[in-house]
Amino acid sequence: MGGVNGVMTGPRATGRVDETWLRPYRQVRNPRLRLVCFPHAGGAASAFRTWPLRLPADIDVLAACYPGRESRLRERVVERMDQLVAPLVAALLPLTDRPLALFGHSMGASVAHEVALRLNEVPGADVCQVFISARQSPRALVEASPINPTTDEELIAEVVKLGQSRPEVFADPDLRDLLLPALRADFKLVADYRPDPVRVLPVPVTAYGGTSDPEVPIEELLSWSAATSAAFEHRLFPGGHFYLERHEADLVPDIGARLKSLPNSVAERAK
Repeated sequence: MGGVNGVMTGPRATGRVDETWLRPYRQVRNPRLRLVCFPHAGGAASAFRTWPLRLPADIDVLAACYPGRESRLRERVVERMDQLVAPLVAALLPLTDRPLALFGHSMGASVAHEVALRLNEVPGADVCQVFISARQSPRALVEASPINPTTDEELIAEVVKLGQSRPEVFADPDLRDLLLPALRADFKLVADYRPDPVRVLPVPVTAYGGTSDPEVPIEELLSWSAATSAAFEHRLFPGGHFYLERHEADLVPDIGARLKSLPNSVAERAK
């Protein structure tokens, strides 16, 4: 067996889900494709638990499970992008018997992008679409000054500013101690992450964002067009960094419609 970026490329397409790293929110007998969702910093797989209700019935829906939260709460958190991406790619290799579409929000968008880049190098792995949400493009990230809170108070202030949590959530000492380790690790991961803006995906990319997102100006969202050699589209929704919480009823069907309209070749490869 060979390897790509440290990931084994031997026999893999079993359709079996590694539930340590992937939470299956819907599995159908003969899916046309699989949608894999990647949570934001401090987020968890359960953010996508209701998505199957709004997607076509022939699509499997899975969400990435990061260490240090929900069912993996007692596990050590990950502070480096490569340490998060490599096992996720390994967990996805058995699912490459069907085309994969990837969706990531905020930090999860960068994770989805890195996963797509690595899977694209694996023979037989087919990423058919990447959906980016509320995240600067690789080119914009290279030029930006990273946000790196040094104290718990600064970290909490940043989370509250983005609308991720209400201030009162952190007033409970037990809840605060539960949430902060994953948040701290994810913010460090994001601050240290330096993408390669030269690497380009050969698959369509769709970027979503909020019209009043304080972290991702519209022009930075649109600069994702330089990250693909295929089609690029975008759609904006009213709201800030977490616009998708208010607009799930519009966002998820939009994703479903785009997946449904993929070329017939996607459906043919799934047979």
